[in-house]
Amino acid sequence: MITSKQHTITAQEALPDRMEQIIPTEPHAVNGSVLRAETPVNQEQILVGMGCFWGAERLFWQLDGVTSTSVGYSGGFTVNPSYRDVCTAQTGHTEVVQVVYDPAKIQLETILTTFWQSHDPTQGMRQGNDVGTQYRSAIYYYNDAQKDAALASKAAYQAALVDAGKSSEITTEVAEAGPYYFAETYHQQYLEKNPRGYCGIGGTGVCLPPWERDK
Repeated sequence: MITSKQHTITAQEALPDRMEQIIPTEPHAVNGSVLRAETPVNQEQILVGMGCFWGAERLFWQLDGVTSTSVGYSGGFTVNPSYRDVCTAQTGHTEVVQVVYDPAKIQLETILTTFWQSHDPTQGMRQGNDVGTQYRSAIYYYNDAQKDAALASKAAYQAALVDAGKSSEITTEVAEAGPYYFAETYHQQYLEKNPRGYCGIGGTGVCLPPWERDK
């Protein structure tokens, strides 16, 4: 059954912009890094959406070479949305993890493998029991190399799903990154602060085979 929260909206239908920007008031709860939208020199960032961002963020801060993570909202229309706004499905945003990484220490392929294998990218506007456009699967890239890698890995994972007998099509949105808005401070590194908190992460059980960016 498709609910109203699973329907995409237009810019004209979106909630009004907010004047006040959300800025995290605490450093990263795991590694102490400063949470900021800008990418530090010699590092890169990519935004990934894979359902509720609490459990997704924890996956990435555990990877060697990832220097910082934060959670927020992207892919929508309303400027400076709050969590309450996004939950109405009237801002167009999805919940995302900002993954900041040192390309000299971790390959983008590792990050994308974690992404594909840790959620079900075929579910459309939901992830498990979490229903709504804010839970859609997404990769928002910042350069052509990331774009090529995202598309190549998507094709490889689709083929792997078919080989495993799963006929569903991947619905992951792959697009150039637009504005990224931080979520409220209490959402940042939520499962570090609340170890027994909700985590909806669950994959398909299918592994991503080796792949090349130019395919």
